[in-house]
Amino acid sequence: MQVVKHINDIRTILNDKRKEGLSIGFVPTMGALHNGHISLVELAGQQTGLVVVSIFVNPTQFNDKADLERYPRDLQKDVDLLTPTACQLVFAPEPDEIYPEPDTRQFNFGTLEQVMEGKFRPGHFNGVAQVVSSLFEIVQPDKAFFGQKDFQQLAIINEMVRKLNIPVEIISCPIIREADGLAMSSRNMLLSPVHRQNAVVISATLFEAINKTGGFTVQELCKWVITRINENEYLNTEYFEIVDSVTLQPVKSWDEPCSKVGCIAVHCGKIRLIDNMEFGVMKD
Repeated sequence: MQVVKHINDIRTILNDKRKEGLSIGFVPTMGALHNGHISLVELAGQQTGLVVVSIFVNPTQFNDKADLERYPRDLQKDVDLLTPTACQLVFAPEPDEIYPEPDTRQFNFGTLEQVMEGKFRPGHFNGVAQVVSSLFEIVQPDKAFFGQKDFQQLAIINEMVRKLNIPVEIISCPIIREADGLAMSSRNMLLSPVHRQNAVVISATLFEAINKTGGFTVQELCKWVITRINENEYLNTEYFEIVDSVTLQPVKSWDEPCSKVGCIAVHCGKIRLIDNMEFGVMKD
C-alpha cells in the first residue's frame, strides 16, 4: 500500500493504473478510521480493480472552529488499519494541496440543504461539495463509496454529481454499528467513558421507536423520541425528524407514499453525534 500526499503524484499513478485496465474505487474519509470505513473499503475492493482512500480533514465543512480542532487525527494509525484491507493507495494531502487558493464556489442544493444538518450547520454542505468535487476531479473514480450514516450528505453528493455531470457511480453503504447498537463514527473516540456509555441511548431509542409507528402519529413519535433521549442527563437532542428519503422533507403522515427515514443529531457532552433509521418503505 502506497501513501501519496501530492496531487500530481496520485494522478500519475492512477493514469498508469487505468492504462492497465483497472477500474478505480474511491472512499473519501476524514481519517480517524473505524470498521465502518473498512466496510466501505472492502466493498470497493469487491467492485473495482484499485481502491483509493483519501484521508483529509476538510476545513471548509466545519462551521465551528472548535469542532475542527477537536476532530481526531492520527495518520499512522489510519494507515496501519488500512494495510491489511483492499486499499492499495492512500491520498493524504495537506490543506494547501487541496486549497492553494480559497475555494469560493457556492453550490445550491435547494431544499435538500435547508433542513436538518443544513439548518443547524450553515455552510456545511457547501464545504462538503467543495472538497468532494475537488477529490473526484483529482482521483476520477469509476465508483465512490459513502456510508448511509451521513444520510443527508449522501443525498447532497448524489445531487452534486447530477448537477455537475460527474461520471462517477455513487455507492450507498449500510450503517455499521458497535455491538451495543451505537452507529460507528470517528467522533465516538472523543467521548468520555460515561458519555460513551450513555450514547447508546440514541440508537436504542430509535430502534424502540420503529416498533411504535402503529400507535403514534408522526408528530407524536418525533416528540416521544426527543423527550426520551433528553431524559438522559448526558444527552441533548438537536433535532429528530422523520423525512421523505428522497426529498428529505418532513413527512406529516404515515400514509404518505414514500420511504421514510428518521434522522437525528444529539449532543453527547461536547460531542455531536448523528444517526438515522428507516421508518417505513414506500407503499404500492
